Amino acid sequence: MESLIELCDIITKNPAQFGDKLAWICGRCPQQESLLGGSPRISRSQLNAVLAVARFVSKCPHSTDNRPKSLILEFIRAIPASFRRSFWPQSYNSDSIASFFVDFLKYVSESADSCPDFASEIAELAGEVVTTSINSHNTNSNDSAISRAFLFALSQNFPPVLPSDAEKLINYLFDQLAISVPASPRELIRGNSETSSSRSSPLSVNHFHGNEVSSPANDSLRGSLMANGGGAYWKSGADKVGNTNLISDGGGAIFRQQVASFEDESVESLEKQEVAFKLMAHILDKVSIDQKLLEQVRFIAKKQLQSMSAFLKIRKRDWTEQGPLLKSRINAKLLVYQATARMQIKSLLSLEADAKTSKKLVLESLALLIDAAEACLLSVWRKLRSCEELFSSLLSGIAQVAVPRGGQPLRVLLIRLKPLVLAACMQADTWGSSQGAMFDIVLKTCCEIIESGWMKDRAPIDTFIMGLATSIRERNDYEEQVDKEKQAVPAVQLNVIRLLADLNVAISKPEVVDMILPLFIESLEEGDAITPSLLRLRLLDAVSRMASLGFEKSYRETVVLMTRSYLIKLSSVGSAESKTLAPEATTERVETLPAGFLLIATGLKSSKLRSDYRHRLLSLCSDIGLAAESKSGRSGADFLGPLLPAVAEICSDFDPTVDVEPSLLKLFRNLWFYVALFGLAPPIQKTQTPTKSVSTTINSVGSMGTIALQAVGGPYMWNALWSSAVQRIAQGTPPLVVSSVKWLEDELELNALHNPGSRRGNGNEKAAVSQRTALSAALGGRVDVGAMSTISGVKATYLLAVAFLEIIRFSSNGGILNGGTSLTASRSAFSCVFEYLKTPNLMPAVFQCLTAIVHRAFETEVLWLEDRITETGNEAVIRESTVFAHACFLINSMSQREEHIRDIAVNLLIQLRDRFPQVLWNSSCLDSLLFSVQNDTPTVVNDPAWEAAVHALYQKTVREWIVISLSHAPCTTQGLLQEKLCKANTWQKAQHTTDVVSLLSEIRIGTGRNDCWAGIRTANIPAVMAAAAAASGANLKLSESFILEVLSTGIVSATVKCNYAGEIAGMRRLYNSIGGFQSGAPQTGFGSGLQRLISGAFSQLPQTEDDSFNEMLLSKFVRLLQQFVNTAEKGGEVDKSQFREICSQATALLLSNLVELSLFHIYGSATKANLEGFSQLLRLLCWCPAYVSTPDAMEIGVFIWTWLVSAAPQLGSLVLAELVDAWLWTIDTKRGLFASDVKYSGPAAKLRPHLAPGEPEVLPNINPVEQIIAHRLWLGFFIDRFEVVRHNSVEQLLLLGRMLQGTTKLPWKFSHHPAAAGTFFTFMLLGLKLCSCQYQGNLQNFRTGLQLLEDRIYRASLGWFAYEPEWYDMNNMNFAQSEAQSVSVFVHYLSNERVDSLQSDSKGHARENGNSLVDVNNQYHPVWGQMDNYAVGREKRKQLLLMLCQHEADRLEVWAQPLSKEGISSRPKISTDKWIEYARTAFSVDPRIAFSLASRFPTNTYLNAEITQLVQSHILDIRCIPEALPYFVNPKAVDENSALLQQLPHWAACSITQALKFLTPAYKGHPRVMAYVLRVLESYPPECVTFFMPQLVQALRYDEGRLVEGYLLRATQRSDIFAHILIWHLQGETCEPGKDASGKNSSFQALLPIVRKHIIDGFTPKALDLFQREFDFFDKVTSISGVLFPLPKEERRAGIRRELEKIQMEGEDLYLPTAPNKLVRGIRVDSGIPLQSAAKVPIMITFNVVDRDGDQNDIKPQACIFKVGDDCRQDVLALQVIALLRDIFTAVGLNLYLFPYGVLPTGPERGIIEVVPNTRSRSQMGETNDGGLYEIFQQDYGPVGSPSFEAARRNFIISSAGYAVASLLLQPKDRHNGNLLFDDAGRLVHIDFGFILETSPGGNMRFESAHFKLSHEMTQLLDPSGVMKSETWDNFVSLCVKGYLAARRYMNGIINTVLLMLDSGLPCFSRGDPIGNLRKRFHPEMSEREAANFMRNVCIDAYNKWTTAGYDLIQYLQQGIEK
Repeated sequence: MESLIELCDIITKNPAQFGDKLAWICGRCPQQESLLGGSPRISRSQLNAVLAVARFVSKCPHSTDNRPKSLILEFIRAIPASFRRSFWPQSYNSDSIASFFVDFLKYVSESADSCPDFASEIAELAGEVVTTSINSHNTNSNDSAISRAFLFALSQNFPPVLPSDAEKLINYLFDQLAISVPASPRELIRGNSETSSSRSSPLSVNHFHGNEVSSPANDSLRGSLMANGGGAYWKSGADKVGNTNLISDGGGAIFRQQVASFEDESVESLEKQEVAFKLMAHILDKVSIDQKLLEQVRFIAKKQLQSMSAFLKIRKRDWTEQGPLLKSRINAKLLVYQATARMQIKSLLSLEADAKTSKKLVLESLALLIDAAEACLLSVWRKLRSCEELFSSLLSGIAQVAVPRGGQPLRVLLIRLKPLVLAACMQADTWGSSQGAMFDIVLKTCCEIIESGWMKDRAPIDTFIMGLATSIRERNDYEEQVDKEKQAVPAVQLNVIRLLADLNVAISKPEVVDMILPLFIESLEEGDAITPSLLRLRLLDAVSRMASLGFEKSYRETVVLMTRSYLIKLSSVGSAESKTLAPEATTERVETLPAGFLLIATGLKSSKLRSDYRHRLLSLCSDIGLAAESKSGRSGADFLGPLLPAVAEICSDFDPTVDVEPSLLKLFRNLWFYVALFGLAPPIQKTQTPTKSVSTTINSVGSMGTIALQAVGGPYMWNALWSSAVQRIAQGTPPLVVSSVKWLEDELELNALHNPGSRRGNGNEKAAVSQRTALSAALGGRVDVGAMSTISGVKATYLLAVAFLEIIRFSSNGGILNGGTSLTASRSAFSCVFEYLKTPNLMPAVFQCLTAIVHRAFETEVLWLEDRITETGNEAVIRESTVFAHACFLINSMSQREEHIRDIAVNLLIQLRDRFPQVLWNSSCLDSLLFSVQNDTPTVVNDPAWEAAVHALYQKTVREWIVISLSHAPCTTQGLLQEKLCKANTWQKAQHTTDVVSLLSEIRIGTGRNDCWAGIRTANIPAVMAAAAAASGANLKLSESFILEVLSTGIVSATVKCNYAGEIAGMRRLYNSIGGFQSGAPQTGFGSGLQRLISGAFSQLPQTEDDSFNEMLLSKFVRLLQQFVNTAEKGGEVDKSQFREICSQATALLLSNLVELSLFHIYGSATKANLEGFSQLLRLLCWCPAYVSTPDAMEIGVFIWTWLVSAAPQLGSLVLAELVDAWLWTIDTKRGLFASDVKYSGPAAKLRPHLAPGEPEVLPNINPVEQIIAHRLWLGFFIDRFEVVRHNSVEQLLLLGRMLQGTTKLPWKFSHHPAAAGTFFTFMLLGLKLCSCQYQGNLQNFRTGLQLLEDRIYRASLGWFAYEPEWYDMNNMNFAQSEAQSVSVFVHYLSNERVDSLQSDSKGHARENGNSLVDVNNQYHPVWGQMDNYAVGREKRKQLLLMLCQHEADRLEVWAQPLSKEGISSRPKISTDKWIEYARTAFSVDPRIAFSLASRFPTNTYLNAEITQLVQSHILDIRCIPEALPYFVNPKAVDENSALLQQLPHWAACSITQALKFLTPAYKGHPRVMAYVLRVLESYPPECVTFFMPQLVQALRYDEGRLVEGYLLRATQRSDIFAHILIWHLQGETCEPGKDASGKNSSFQALLPIVRKHIIDGFTPKALDLFQREFDFFDKVTSISGVLFPLPKEERRAGIRRELEKIQMEGEDLYLPTAPNKLVRGIRVDSGIPLQSAAKVPIMITFNVVDRDGDQNDIKPQACIFKVGDDCRQDVLALQVIALLRDIFTAVGLNLYLFPYGVLPTGPERGIIEVVPNTRSRSQMGETNDGGLYEIFQQDYGPVGSPSFEAARRNFIISSAGYAVASLLLQPKDRHNGNLLFDDAGRLVHIDFGFILETSPGGNMRFESAHFKLSHEMTQLLDPSGVMKSETWDNFVSLCVKGYLAARRYMNGIINTVLLMLDSGLPCFSRGDPIGNLRKRFHPEMSEREAANFMRNVCIDAYNKWTTAGYDLIQYLQQGIEK
């Protein structure tokens, strides 16, 4: 039902918009045909729909949709059918039905009242419905309860009826309820004498009348009440109220007959009567009925009321029934009377006012009603609620009838009302806070009568009031009684006083006050109340209440009286007479008079009277203080203390910063002097003892020293209210500087504050010492007592008073003075504190004390702020505003003329800034800092020296302020500075701009060297600095190092922002000028919006005429931004400049409507139609950069977000909330930092499956690194915002907590891309920073949650190390440096993180605030899982994380600075035990972390041994981790046939190179190992395994179980190309006929043709056809070499042509064997070239080829060399390694060039070699040019420095570096110029790898000692300087180092590739230890820095080495190869 009602309310706001929803609700209502059926049954949902529709009609009665009204009318028509139980749902009980009818009729009545037409339609139906309900009500069936519920609802909300129906209903009610009515008016007259039958109901008209049964006592009472004076009732009336035992026997019989007749009525019949009379009253209220019928109704009401008196006089014991039954009967009867009274009043209101008969009737009825009211008042049932309600109805009706008529009815009423009032006062409580309901009713009625009749008929009103007032002067005879004790003051007298006081307050008329007040004052001064008594106390309370109304005459008379009374009471204290005084005397002094003073202070509103009263009260306090001070041995606190609350109240609106009159200032001084003297101020020491019980009486407190010291240190001795009052007084007290010169040196006035007879005077040295001691204590010991020897006692007291005042200002409410609603600098209490220091020529001791007071006040302020750090909501806003107000004042005080004040101001400002850093980014503080100093500089006095000093101090402070703020939050700081520059430009104040420029001109920040601040700050985080560059708007290239000049970029961006704001304002003006609005309204632009925001005009909306303009622009910007989103979603590129412009314009539009945005933020609902558009625009501005997810878009995002939160800080939470949602959305959509799919993981994905385990992944279209960089920028903005809000916005901190919580929740979605390392650890840094806030006060309530979040941060951070360490290069040093620095900052923060306060209990359970974070039962932690000891385990994990992060930072530092010579020598050595602990901890968190740890330290034997043991003991838990294989699959395990090998069938697949290792002889072909290897190989496509075909063929040597053979045969079935390559390699391994193969090799050679045959036999016909055509074609080409051998050299080329012409291509599916992806389309027959060779004749032939998967028409040439007589297998191995290195470099992103051209052995000593296209050898180049490479490059590519030359040089560098790394590992020799090729782009390519690893020419003499060739001519290109100091040389060496480091990461894969060829018989394995030496060249034992230095030294060693030049010379001399 609630949801349906909510929907209904929404529809009512816009029925046209939600017409479909309204139709849906209407459709759920019961339809007409179902309601008119025989026995309709309505469901619960239909009833709910009926109520919803009725509610809608009540709220929208004029809706054009008529269907809801029709449904309501139909349901009203069907109500008679609802009186059957079958109509309702079974679940509906009677209460539910009643509730439905009440709600339904309420809505119907409201609808009828609002819509007359609808009311007339209802009226036509209502009569029949009501009649039916009455009929049903009178039946005895079970369904009567339903009609009863309906009638009850009708009695509360009666619908409109027709007049004819109304009369019928009344008659029907008479008939149904058996009410006898007179037939004629004559019968009406005769009715009084008729008697009733003994069986008739008391309701019958022929009932007895009340006066026949009235008792003599009550008759006499009534008579006396009607007397004018009523004085007989000063005595107690209790006896008279209940005195009915005087009834005579005869009267008693009649009385018992009355009781019996009342008892005959059932409660049910009474309820029916109540309903009937209520319905009649409603009918009379709705329509006018026939006069005859009206007279009958009136007669019935009259008889009922006449019986009421008799009923109420019956005592409880006279009833037969007792207890609840009697109470129920009494309540029912009283409700009947209440309904009757209302009916009678309604009938009287319908009478004509001027008719004579009506006047008589009114008077009679008034008398009857008043009699009834008196009966209620005197009844024993008067405490019942129903009786009170009856009494209220009677009096209210009396007033309604009499007052409007005036004249005689009003006079009669007032005459009868007075005794009624006195009777009510006689019964009311005397001194309680509430006098009872009837007293309140009487008071309310009197007020209504007086207010209504005041202007109509004043005379009787005055008489009535005076009669009540004079009644208090009447005396009773109790004073004349002899030998009797005086009785207390009668209650009636006290209550009349209170009633008159309440009457005055309620009416608030000076005339009434002037009538009553003189009588009260006369009584107080001359009458009964002159002596202490309750009467005097009540009169004093009354006069103070009247004085509080603020009428000047009464106020002055009362204050004079009360002041005189208080002083008189004070003078009598301590006298002999005081011992005999009544206790009321003390009450008057301690309670009544102070309460009166407070009441007057609270009530006065006139500023004139408040000022007068303030002066009078302070004067009274001064007089009291002087008088009390003379009371020897007594404390003045009891005299002065009670007045303090009144003083506090009257000073609550006093602004102490305005000019104060000297006389008033002295009074304030005197007050505080006595406050200090009497110890009334709350203690001000930092540590206070618990408060003692308070005192409100005179206490003897001993010596003055005791008072002073206890006042300073506590505990507080007096009433807590006094302490609070002193605090409030402090807020309104001006500084106690009574004159500008020597105000403290002249002690005459101070001595006058002491009474001459006082012991505390100036001559009492003991008192002076005690005062100085107390003063020293108050100053916190800052000034020693001995240093105060020159300060007199009275002066010490005065200084103590100053200390109390100024410290209490800050301890009470944070040092904010009275004077306004806005917290500005002018309200800072420091303005008062500093006033004391302005007095010249102060004594040193005094000055020292005053300075100490300033510092103590500041300390108090800091404590006050820190105590409230946990507050939220409005309290937090007040706290922050207080900080900012003080900061602004201290900033303004820097321009004070007094140097010591300037110094103190700066000192305090620095302390405030350091304790509360949020002031750094407060707009008002920055305004004051940049602009207000010049504003505050006086121009009257020309003092250049002072101006220079002020400006120097100002500049120093401002610069330091800005530098600190930049170091913590550079984005927000720049945004604020831009806003201020924009404001300065708007104000057009040249002086301001000049000063700001001079301040900012030297401040620079950036990624380069930063001299602005020392140490690591937030701005040192690269992400933050990148965001700062984006926020600057400077459009910097963030991929490069930058230095940001704050001034220049700030001015440019401020100008841009102003321009955009101007564009919006201009468009708005243009829109107005061309008729966009009908009326010319003032325009609102950026400036006006900002101004309205500053002025706080949030309640005033912008001009409504702006709506259409805003709507137009909003729709435009929303549409454009959505287009950007759509473009990005489709993979398109977003134009950066256009995106920036649209976002900036949209931001300017938002900021020009700040008021609307603020309303939206505050109320959370749309206050205007276009607020929805604004919120959508704001959301798009926050989300668009996330959607686009490019660095450019994120730069723009950071710029506009910073603009928003700087220009409108109140939008900070809203912007941050949207950004957090957008951030979490990127997690769900796996973008950037959260691209967790394998394809986004960088090198690991690209190197699958050759060097990394897993299926090969299709590489993504989007570069994930770009999105990661976007996330990094975004994260920088978040950290910046965190620094800004961490101390003052719990809301925004919790938003950041939500982001961190959502990001670190399991399962993680972090990207594993190595380029994400810096961003990842920057995010974790933000997490640790937020978690550190658990020790801040404002997040202490969230400490447990933050600690758990911290554990999640640690766990997620360790998760980064669950993957092998990778490299990634972005080809810019800045990115690499940023990555390294990001991790370094994280390490720095982690290592310096505060040790948490976790304490372990005896069982090792970490506890916090008594709550265990670990499950005690099973030691389970929600983050870490199973833990034996949380605190110890957590510390171990933290230390592991620290070590790993430090290693990662070192790695990245090496990558960023590869040429740095500095090693990591400062790292402490890790012990063996520590390594073991690291391994165990890592394994317990995640075994993958342990394997990653081992890969980082591959030669650490302790680490490997421990991990091996852990793997073997947890073998079942890690079967999904391929990296675990080497730890249990090793030769030793194979030899021992370890049981662990049984797990291999379940193990995850490893990489191919890892699997190849298991095929080596060391593993002896173990079945389980071989089965695993083959399963791994079969899991990958054959095309991926083809690369390792040489190794697989070699594996056949050890394939005793023929498992490898089986795999190969199966793979050939899956891939024809695999089969062809395998056959060629099998043929290549075959020995030439005639060569003997012995031993193992012979069996291997015998196996090769068998395998070949099996492959061919397994071909399908189609595959066999392709095989035959492919092999036949290339066999023919290869055989040409044999044909040419006999031919002379000069005929060989023609012979090639002839042979080629003979060869025919069969089919278009032939491909190059060296490159299966290239299909052969033909042979260029004229391309055949015979080559030189010592053996057979190799030939080079060019084919026309196309890419298999490319454009089939794109034919390209590809030359191949066909060799016969040369073994190509060693070239294949070398090029395999080179190809692996190329893949590694590509995956890592290194710009290194390698060209592993294709080589394939096709038979014994036969093979095909691809020709590197577009190349020529260096020797060929030398044949045409005598110069070196440097000259050749200039000849081919242009002069040095030209783009083409530098591009060629760059290509030469990247290729030389690539081959340098390959050469270091492969050690290729014979590097003469014939084996070095250069392509047409300048790239170097090495060919001919006949000598690698351990072999070299000349019988392995190893003449070429350099690891790679770097000849002199090559160094000329690489190093123009010639001394290895050029940029190009450094670039070359850096590339070499990075390439080497990248290759080291995949050392095992490369070695395994070579290892399986060990028994192949290749020459490179013929000597030495080729595998061992290859491993050594990787130097796995070296750290990354050591390896980098090694590679750097390799480059230096190869630089122009003489052996390289010597070998070239030998080759030139021997072979004629050009050098």
